Amino acid sequence: MDPMNFSRRNFFALAAASATEFRALMAQDRAKVGMNVLSTRPEDLEMPLSGFSDYITPIEHFFVRTHVYVPTVNLNEWRLSIDGEVATPLTLTMDDVKKLPAVELVSVVECAGNGRGFIDPPVPGLQWTNGSVGNAIWRGVRLADVLKRAGIKDSGKEILFNGADVPLGAMQDFRRSIPVKKALDQNTLLAYEMNGVTLPVKHGFPLRVVAPGWASDSWVKWLTNITVLDKEFDGFWMKNAYRKPDHPIAPGSAMPPEKMIPVTSLRVKSVIARPVDGATVRLGEEVNVQGVAWSGDKGPIASVDVSSDGGRTWKPADLDPRKSQFGWRLWGFSFRPDRESYYNVMARATDASGDSQPFTQEWNPSGYGWNVVQRVGVNVVESPQTTMQGSMIIPAQQSIPAGPYKDACLTCHEEDVIRQQRLTRAQWDREITKMTNWGAPVKPENRDSILNYLVQQFGPRPR
Repeated sequence: MDPMNFSRRNFFALAAASATEFRALMAQDRAKVGMNVLSTRPEDLEMPLSGFSDYITPIEHFFVRTHVYVPTVNLNEWRLSIDGEVATPLTLTMDDVKKLPAVELVSVVECAGNGRGFIDPPVPGLQWTNGSVGNAIWRGVRLADVLKRAGIKDSGKEILFNGADVPLGAMQDFRRSIPVKKALDQNTLLAYEMNGVTLPVKHGFPLRVVAPGWASDSWVKWLTNITVLDKEFDGFWMKNAYRKPDHPIAPGSAMPPEKMIPVTSLRVKSVIARPVDGATVRLGEEVNVQGVAWSGDKGPIASVDVSSDGGRTWKPADLDPRKSQFGWRLWGFSFRPDRESYYNVMARATDASGDSQPFTQEWNPSGYGWNVVQRVGVNVVESPQTTMQGSMIIPAQQSIPAGPYKDACLTCHEEDVIRQQRLTRAQWDREITKMTNWGAPVKPENRDSILNYLVQQFGPRPR
């Protein structure tokens, strides 16, 4: 809450509130600033490159990924239930949760599809570039402490999480599970604070899973229920979604979900925040290259190497002394060009296990795990001219046609979700089938016309 806007009415309202009500009143999200909007409904926001200059990502710049509409949770009524393969099923209030030992952890959370927009040939889904990731300070309790208090049995194999969010149409409820080994790890938390404040609504208020080192699909938000299972969970979001091949497959090919494996650990990765691609620098000036790097279960970042000549030679970057097992590492590198030229600057991170970023990506049908070595171009000239860099002509938006397409495709979300996906006819055909199964009102007699429109308006990118 901004002290400058703290009115007399606010003061008396909070003074009369209980401690629980106070927390509920304070759990209002800060406005997001300078975000790239991928979807307005449900809301999906990407952090711009400038956000990679911060060690701890401010909440107002932190990415948002939502499959459904953000639920409203009343903390006075909220309860966390723990059941299944436990000796003593529990129902906890937030006060009960906070009686357990508090733990604080710095960790990256990254969407499994971060970087999907770079994949060629394109794949369906939100076309994230670099910014569906952030580094935060999470405060909460160990999941292991909650499970031990409930008396988790030796028969427990997986821990299933469910939240207060409500699925859209016929979409399956978003429920995800993690193995008991990951759940009992001392770093796996149930967080109620983020960057020193009450967990924001868009980030899971009042409680979310923190599974450090793993992709954000395992970081279930708005948590209400934990079930200890004696077998693998066979629900939709584990058996049909967030899965990838365990070996390279031909680009553009399909693979049934049962032949793929769940997305779990993040991969070693770095992002160049500065300079931006296409920047112009005057000859004789120093080029300062800055960015961040992170990894997953295999250990923290050990080194970052930078090349200014397209990968022919590499030199070590300076690493910021602030480090943690699961947080990202700021790094920097400077060089002074001695001639006019176009410099291809690249950064490659290596983690504690010796794993390094690849130069080419193994294609997968959902676009998960993008971690290719990034390249930015820097044009060094003796006398920079003032130019309109990066300008482009954007065609006028066509009005959204009424009728079958609008009625069937824009019920649960806006056209921004569709516009960014440049898919083939076969891919759009599969998307229509998927969305129909999720409840989209696609009448059989309108299917072909909808498919034709999608291909005509949002077909593959020109090569």
